[in-house]
Amino acid sequence: MLSLPLAPDAELTPLEPWQADEFAEHIDRHREHLAPWIPLAHTVTDAESARELLQRYADRQATGAGRLLGIRLRGELVGAILFPQFDVAAGNCELGVWLAPHAQSHGLITKAAQLMIDWAFEARGMHRIEWITMPANERSKATAKRLGMRLDGVMRESYLFGGRRHDAEIWSLLVTDPRPWK
Repeated sequence: MLSLPLAPDAELTPLEPWQADEFAEHIDRHREHLAPWIPLAHTVTDAESARELLQRYADRQATGAGRLLGIRLRGELVGAILFPQFDVAAGNCELGVWLAPHAQSHGLITKAAQLMIDWAFEARGMHRIEWITMPANERSKATAKRLGMRLDGVMRESYLFGGRRHDAEIWSLLVTDPRPWK
């Protein structure tokens, strides 16, 4: 896969360690927007930390345990979609996303998620895909709903982020659930 179209001017592309400078610049440019929601906005602080993250995902992809792809609009890296957890044996995975503010409201996240969901279910045989978000992240919850996901519940104070404990909403889609785009 070199790229998959998301729209006439947008595509889903691999993100690899050799793209660390571009990835670090993207995170730096959008850090303030990403910081409340995305932990890597706090850990990717330069090209070296970007390279380490991209290498971790390259290693995960090589073993079938994760994947990270970039979302490009008119050639510019504007976001990403990833499987931070991908357990083929259990049939469960987690899907995560982010997008720069100027690229929002074009349906890019929804289309990218649809492609990744279809791939996980149809090519990899996954049974359950989770979407984990903070309860205050209304855009994320709206995307989960558009994807046909159901709210499973809230895990209270389940993770430490930014020096505080946060609740996490768990949304899911099962392979047997209807997919609105199909």
